Amino acid sequence: MPLAIFGDSTADHVAGLERLRGPVTVVRRCVELAELLAVCESGLAEVALIAGQLVDVPGHLLDRMTRAGIPVLVLTADREQVGRLTDLGARVLPPAITASDLAAAVVAAVADPRPRPGSGAAPGSTATGQRAAGTDPDGAAAGAAGGDPGGAFADPGADGPGHPPAAVPDTVDTVDGDDAGVVIAVWGPAGAPGRSTVAVNLAAELAAALGTAYLVDVDTYGSSTAVMLGLLDETAPLAQACRLADQGLLDTTALHRVAADVVIGGGRLRALTGITRPDRWPELRSSALGAVLNLCRTTARATVVDCGFCLEADEELSFDTVAPRRNGATLRSLELADVVLAVGAADAIGLPRLVKGIADLTEAVPTATPVVAINKVRRESVGRGSRQQVRAAWERYGPDLPIAVLLPADPAADAALLGGTVLRESAPGSALRAGIRALAPTGLGLRPVDDAARRRWFRRPATAPDEAGHLHKNATDGWARRS
Repeated sequence: MPLAIFGDSTADHVAGLERLRGPVTVVRRCVELAELLAVCESGLAEVALIAGQLVDVPGHLLDRMTRAGIPVLVLTADREQVGRLTDLGARVLPPAITASDLAAAVVAAVADPRPRPGSGAAPGSTATGQRAAGTDPDGAAAGAAGGDPGGAFADPGADGPGHPPAAVPDTVDTVDGDDAGVVIAVWGPAGAPGRSTVAVNLAAELAAALGTAYLVDVDTYGSSTAVMLGLLDETAPLAQACRLADQGLLDTTALHRVAADVVIGGGRLRALTGITRPDRWPELRSSALGAVLNLCRTTARATVVDCGFCLEADEELSFDTVAPRRNGATLRSLELADVVLAVGAADAIGLPRLVKGIADLTEAVPTATPVVAINKVRRESVGRGSRQQVRAAWERYGPDLPIAVLLPADPAADAALLGGTVLRESAPGSALRAGIRALAPTGLGLRPVDDAARRRWFRRPATAPDEAGHLHKNATDGWARRS
C-alpha cells in the first residue's frame, strides 16, 4: 500500500521499508506539508508518515486528513508532542521503531482508520440542529406541559429596581458527561435583524440564571459583541483560543485565561469575542473552532454563539491547497449547535429575507430545526395590530415553523448599546428584555440545574410577560402566557 512521508529524519525508515519488499511502498518524499496533503488527497498515497520537526504540524491539517480517511503516523519521542498529536488524531510511534513494526502499523492504520478525537459533537448532542423536541440531554422526555418552562429564569427580585442580585454559587468549571452543556447558535440573514443584540442578552440571562455561560462571536464579517459588552476590541479572544486548539494546547485553564469575564447579575459570562478586522477571518478555522465549542460545552451549561449571516460553502472549490473557508466558522457552529435560533426583522425586507434564509439554513445544515424569533416588531413598519400582522404573514408565506417569540422594537436596546451593557442591567423591566428572557425556557428546551443547592434560582416568578411584552400577575402558571 502506498505511503507518503514528510520530515527530516525518515531516511533510515524509508530504506528499511524498501528492503522489506512487503505490502508498504514509499511513493513520495514530500518537502512541504501541503505537498503531503495533496499527495494523499489525490489518491497517490493511502497513509501519511511524519517524522522529525513536528512543532509546525497544525491541527487543521491533521483534521483534514483524518476527515478524508487518511491515517497519519508520527514518529516522535517528545512527551509534549505525543499528547498534542494524539489529541489531534494522529498515531504516535517511537522513532526507533523497526521497519517491520512500522510496516505493520501502516497496514493496521489502513484497516482501522480512527476519527479525530473531539471532532464530533460532545456527549448528549445531536451534533447538528436542535435536540429532539421534548427531550433532555439524557434522552428522557421533558414535555413542556409537565416541565418547568420558566424555572431557569426565576429570581424576580434580582432584576427590579432596589432589589440587589442574589448571590450566585461558585462557578462550575466542568459539566458531567451525562449533563453536557447546550450550544445555542443565533443566526440571522443579512440586514441587521438584531441577531447580536439577541445573542448577547440571551447569554447574559443564561449566565445570571445558571452561574456560568459562554458567549462566542464567530461572525467573520462584522463582529460586535465586544462593543456591546463595553469591552475593548483590541484583542480577539476567540482567535487566540482557536490558535491554541489548532496547536493542541487548548484546555480549560487556557480557555478561561483568554476569555473575557463579565459579571452579570451575580453570574459569570465568559466572552470569546470575535476578530477585530474582517481580513482576519482565516484565523477562525472550522476544525479549531469545533474543538473550542466542544470544550465550552464541557465547562459550562450554556454556550451562545453569535453566527455570521452568510451560509455559502463553495469557497473551498477555488483552492487547490489547504485553505480555510470564509464562512466555515458559522457553518461549523451551526453543525455543532443543539439549538439554532433564527432571528429576523419584522418589516417588508426582513421577513422575506428570513423566509429565504431559513431555506438556505436547512440546506446547509439539513438536520437543523430552527427556533424562529421575529425582532423589531413595531406598528410603524408593519401596521396596526403589528403582532397579528406578522403572524398572519408568517403563516401564509413562511416555512412550516412556529414563531417562538415576537420581540418588540425597544429604545432600551439603543440605551444598552450606548452604555456598553446588557438589558438585564440597564433596562430590567423592558419589554425586549422580557421577551429575550422568556426565550430559553419556552423555546430552546433548556432545563434547570438539578443541584439542590441552586434550586432557589429556579423557582417560578410571580409575574410573566404577555404577548405585548407587559408583565402581569400569574401566580399559578409561572411563565405561561396569558390566554
